Amino acid sequence: MFLTVENVKKSYGKGDAAVKVLDGVSTQLEKGKICTILGPSGSGKTTLLNMIGGLDTADSGKVVIDGKQITGMDPVELEQYRREYLGFIFQFYNLIPNLTLRENIQVCEYLSKESLDIDELLETLGLTEHQKKMPPQVSGGQQQRCAIARALVKNPRLLLCDEPTGALDSHTAQEILVLLEKINQKYGTTIIIVTHNTVIQEMSHKLIRIRDGKIIEDSERTDLRPASSLIL
Repeated sequence: MFLTVENVKKSYGKGDAAVKVLDGVSTQLEKGKICTILGPSGSGKTTLLNMIGGLDTADSGKVVIDGKQITGMDPVELEQYRREYLGFIFQFYNLIPNLTLRENIQVCEYLSKESLDIDELLETLGLTEHQKKMPPQVSGGQQQRCAIARALVKNPRLLLCDEPTGALDSHTAQEILVLLEKINQKYGTTIIIVTHNTVIQEMSHKLIRIRDGKIIEDSERTDLRPASSLIL
């Protein structure tokens, strides 16, 4: 199994003020699949994503990626793990405003010895004609495409997406989902999408629902719909 999360618990605060965010979460994900994690605000879904991404530490339990247990890694090991395995896409694009789109992508190209071809990525994501523009000169959807390209250029094994369509209108959001689907099919990238948008589950191989720090549904899906057919 590519990803295993086993009985992960996480609380913030101490004593009577402690808030339990994850309460014994366990799940698995096969390589090359798209997984959607659904839940309302405060349910623990982003905390779970951060655990998988090595951005937060569990109080107990373990997270294993491709045979490597990341819980308990020291900061240097976590940095290496994130560099070798992960790409991150967030709701807000976090691009460097005084670099061109191409230069924003190149920043991450050097993090990997097996980086993807930038020109191919620009073509795949429809950014070739905009590559010399600065982020403020292009639309939100084009900025998110650049953020996706930046995450992908180092050829990550796992792409973590935290509300990747949350700041976009419905038409642009659908375009981004079509791109994520294309990336999964073209590169075999395992993708986890955290969202509150229930429609996104319809393009996913696996669905996880979280409420109050517990998984209330963990199901495999076979009746997938193409992202281009979703009504957001």
